[in-house]
Amino acid sequence: MTLQQEDIRGALRQVIDPELRKDIVELGMVRSIDVAEDATVSVVVSLTTPGCPIRSHFHKAVTEAVSALEGVRAVKVDFDVLTPQEKQGLQQRLQRSSLPAGALAQVKNVICVASGKGGVGKSTMTANLTAALFTEGKSAAALDADVWGYSIPRMMGVSGRPKVSAERKIIPLESHGGVKTMSIQYFLEDADQAVTWRGPMLHKAIRQFLEDVDWGSLDYLLIDLPPGTGDVTMTLANLLPQARFVIVTTPQPAAQKVAKRAAETALRYNLEILGVIENMSGFTTPSGERFTIFGEGGGQLLADELDVPLLGKVPLQEELRAGADAGRPLVLEDPDAPASQAIFHAARGIIAATPQDLPTVAMPLPVAKPGGGNGWKPVELPMAR
Repeated sequence: MTLQQEDIRGALRQVIDPELRKDIVELGMVRSIDVAEDATVSVVVSLTTPGCPIRSHFHKAVTEAVSALEGVRAVKVDFDVLTPQEKQGLQQRLQRSSLPAGALAQVKNVICVASGKGGVGKSTMTANLTAALFTEGKSAAALDADVWGYSIPRMMGVSGRPKVSAERKIIPLESHGGVKTMSIQYFLEDADQAVTWRGPMLHKAIRQFLEDVDWGSLDYLLIDLPPGTGDVTMTLANLLPQARFVIVTTPQPAAQKVAKRAAETALRYNLEILGVIENMSGFTTPSGERFTIFGEGGGQLLADELDVPLLGKVPLQEELRAGADAGRPLVLEDPDAPASQAIFHAARGIIAATPQDLPTVAMPLPVAKPGGGNGWKPVELPMAR
C-alpha cells in the first residue's frame, strides 16, 4: 500500500493540543510530512515556544496516530518553532471563533499598564491607580494579566475563589469598599503556584477574563500587563482595539529605552499611548535631602520621544512598597503622602484624557454566531468547569 500524505494528515487530526483543544492540523502546527522509500514517515511539528511543556505529549501522540496507519514501518517526529508571524496568525485564528456581542459593553475605558522590563513598579502603579480612580469617584477594576508574575491580589489585599452567577458569569472579588479585581491566582490551588503557559494558552485565558467575567458598569478597567512586548500585549491589541496604554518607567536611561519598546509595540497595533509615569523618581530623607538613586529625567525623555504627557513622577517612598506588600494601597492609607499625591495627579490626568460616556459602539468585538454558540471552548480553569 502506498502511503499518501492526506492519509497521514488525516491521522494527525487525532492529535489534540490539550490546552487549546483543537487538533494540530487545524492549528497549523504540522510543518511537514515526508515518506521515505522504506515507509518511514517523518513529521515536523511546530511549537509555539522552544521549551513547550507538552512537547513529549505531541511526540507520543503523533507517533501513535501515524503508526496506526497500514504500511507505516517507523515514525520519526521532529520539532521546530513557529515564527512570530505564524504565532500571530495562530492567535488570530483563535480570535476568529469570536467573542460574544456585548462583552465589556458597560466598560467605558480600558487602560493597559505596561513596562518594558520588570522591577519598575508597574503592578504597584496599577493597584494604586485603580484605588486612586475609585477614590476620585470612578468605578474601577484591576485585571491581573501578568499570568506569570501575578501580584494584584496581594497588593489589593484580596483572596478567595470567585463565585459564578446564574448566567455562568464569574463575579470579580472586591476590596477596599468596591474595587473589583480578577487574577489567575484566584483559581490556583496554591497561591504561589508557577504558571507555565504558551502564547496561545495565554490568549485563551486573557480572553476568558474579558468574556466570562461580569465586570458590570465600569468607568475604568486597568489591565496589569506582564513586562515586555510579548503574547499578552498582542492578544489585547487584537481583542481590544480601543484600549489605551500607560507606560511605567524609572528615571534611568536603560529602563527608559526598554520602556520605549513596550510603547512602540502598542503603537504598532495603532493603540493610543495616554502618557508616561516615572516611578522611583527620587528619594527624600526626613531632613529634606533628595537623592536621585535611579537617575533623573528618563520619564520626561520617554514622554517627549512619544509626544505624550508625563502623567506623574512618583518618588521612591518605603510606605508605597510596604502598602503594596500588605495589601493596602498607599493612596488609600495615606492620601497626603508624596507618592500618593503623584499617583493622584496621574489618575486625574487619565480622567482628563479619557471619555466619561460609553462609546456609541462599545468595544468593536465580533458578533456571536446564531444559536447561542460562539465556537469557542474556554480554557480549562476551575472557573470554566
